[in-house]
Amino acid sequence: MGKLVALTLLGVGLALIGERLLAFSRRMNASRKVEPVEPGNCHLIEGIETGSEDIDILPSGLAFISSGLKYPGMPSFAPDEPGNIFLIDLNEQNPRAQTLKISDGFDKASFNPHGISTFIDKDHIVYLYVVNHPHMKSTVEIFKFEEQERSLVHLKTIKHELLKSVNDIVVLGPEQFYATSDHYFTNFFLSLLEMLLDLHWTYVLFHSPQEVKVVAQGFSYANGITISLDNTYVYVADIAAKNIHVMKRDDNWDLTQQKVIQLDTLVDNLTVDPATGDVLAGCHPNAMKLLIYNPEDPPGSEVLRIQNVLSKNPSVSTVYANNGSVLQGSTVASVYHGKLLIGTLFHRVLYCEL
Repeated sequence: MGKLVALTLLGVGLALIGERLLAFSRRMNASRKVEPVEPGNCHLIEGIETGSEDIDILPSGLAFISSGLKYPGMPSFAPDEPGNIFLIDLNEQNPRAQTLKISDGFDKASFNPHGISTFIDKDHIVYLYVVNHPHMKSTVEIFKFEEQERSLVHLKTIKHELLKSVNDIVVLGPEQFYATSDHYFTNFFLSLLEMLLDLHWTYVLFHSPQEVKVVAQGFSYANGITISLDNTYVYVADIAAKNIHVMKRDDNWDLTQQKVIQLDTLVDNLTVDPATGDVLAGCHPNAMKLLIYNPEDPPGSEVLRIQNVLSKNPSVSTVYANNGSVLQGSTVASVYHGKLLIGTLFHRVLYCEL
């Protein structure tokens, strides 16, 4: 009798594991193929070879790019090299990448930049906020941008117990920002289990000098975050759920969900077109190829444009799609005056003229 019970429990356990693995494979779009879409004149930017995970473009056309992210379980072409922040001037006829120097006193050797966001104060000083993972921890670094010197001056490191497994950030004021936490557990194996079981324990937090609090939760894997042009709505990408949450910002900084836009791709970072208010999403059409990387069959790239985001029926169109032969593992897309930059988790940067 005892053996029968043990065998029954073993069978149930194996069946549960099989069901979870199958569900996870479906969430990762493991069987999806990519149909190519190219908007026009596109070419790779020289000088960025190890990723361009996030991009933030100033109204002047200067684009900041975070590069060299080392993320547990993800590919990296330079695992032993520190990360960098690059600058591209989109006003140039042939834009090129330039590494920004970082001031002394900052631990550049452990720099591992992830999501980024800019803030311009009333004196027109530009500040760059960077999600950093030194030694696989999570901090937010504040830099002042020195445009003439093409450099970053480190001002402050922000730490907090709620700032764990931080993915992306959107800044609203001095030391005032929303940030996403993409895993509840910081242990690598527990975080894998979390994803496998689809626990929906991740969240968005609000940080200010006065308070730090969770303002939205229940996401499978909270990822990219950005804000509407009028600062009323916050858009949050849930990569594992393949959707975008449209949330209204309350007076107390809490977020109230308005709607969810369901998609058929894994949505990473989000940006807003400054000319139209459309949302641009850098996506992974088949994320299983990220988890099991094969250079002979690399992960593809996909960029979506969502128009009329607040309407009952938003319009979703594909701006760019590639099977990995040109661009691998797209994470972000950002536009400036008809010029498009597409960033990647660990690969190159693509420049297109729309």
